[in-house]
Amino acid sequence: MQNPLQAFAGRTVEDPYPTYAWLREHEPVYFNKGSNEWILTKFQDVYDALRNHKTFSSTALGGPDGLGFPLISDDPPRHTRLRSLVNRAFTPGVIRKMEPFIADTCAALLDDLGDGSLDIVEALTIPFPVVVIARMMGIADKDREKFKLWSDSLTGLLDGETRAGQGEVIMEMFPYFAREIERRRSEPMDDLISAVAEADVDGERLTDQEIIGFCLLLLVAGNETTTNLLGNMLNVLVDVPAMWRRLQEDGSLREVAVEETLRFDSPVQFIYRKLLADVELRGKHMKKGDRVVIGFASANRDPENFDDPDEFSLDRELKRHLAFGHGIHFCLGAPLARVEGRIALDAMLARYPHIARAGAGVRLPSHLLRGFKALPLRLG
Repeated sequence: MQNPLQAFAGRTVEDPYPTYAWLREHEPVYFNKGSNEWILTKFQDVYDALRNHKTFSSTALGGPDGLGFPLISDDPPRHTRLRSLVNRAFTPGVIRKMEPFIADTCAALLDDLGDGSLDIVEALTIPFPVVVIARMMGIADKDREKFKLWSDSLTGLLDGETRAGQGEVIMEMFPYFAREIERRRSEPMDDLISAVAEADVDGERLTDQEIIGFCLLLLVAGNETTTNLLGNMLNVLVDVPAMWRRLQEDGSLREVAVEETLRFDSPVQFIYRKLLADVELRGKHMKKGDRVVIGFASANRDPENFDDPDEFSLDRELKRHLAFGHGIHFCLGAPLARVEGRIALDAMLARYPHIARAGAGVRLPSHLLRGFKALPLRLG
């Protein structure tokens, strides 16, 4: 392995998993002198770090070098109070009530596809979750196209990316959501923006800035994971026709396929934490204030926890994976992503006896997010 950091250094990484395997075997607690941060790649270390929020602080995502999103850049007690405001909107019960709309949205998009060759990312995996989260937030249909553009810009910042026009795009969001918040205060609706705008924390209302932060978080959490999950799942299944037929014949395996995709090719590869105390781990001394990369995707391929981890299997007894994180920062949008993944897979299996590649896929220009910018398929 010439460069053990190649999976963390480039904008696009076709296959980071050999790098993760090298790190797990040779340097499971690796210090990157170039970026001045530690990288954890083994399942147990990642799992323990995610559970230990008192030492591995989420404030690495806030402050002058981060976006300062509510929840993901907060520690308790503030995190505990804020999380309670939005947890109720993403419970399994609430998501179940949304299922008819989610299924209708997916069906309408597939109705427009027909048979033949197309880019499934442009046609389905991007618009599907965007329409759903826009509905949950009470956003007008005419504004939905803006959502994906804004979400891409936000995740680009999280990934350390800078591109022309990104700042202008991001600045459009703040006055937009400020107007939506003011409108909800005068005319409350049954949506997420109204719920956050009307909520209070310990008797105090959230500030406009905090509410806008929530809106940005919901925007990203509500669509990026699902888009990448769907693309990664179809990218595996398209090359295994026998597995596609098996899923058509046995509906009980479809949720298994979603979970195995999350483990096998995790939509979010890692997240950052900051140490609030010195830590000794596998003979390495990590100092208070150090930044730590928590490697979800590497942990999900750890052979100490998963048999044949580099194989995608519908027969795996998957007790747990870390694609959505763990502990108090477990992904807010996980229930929604799971339902959307299963509904989309159900719908495609029902409509298309076969799928095949119609060209080479193009990975996202990211080492943080794992998904597709384009995935040409032939449906029929």
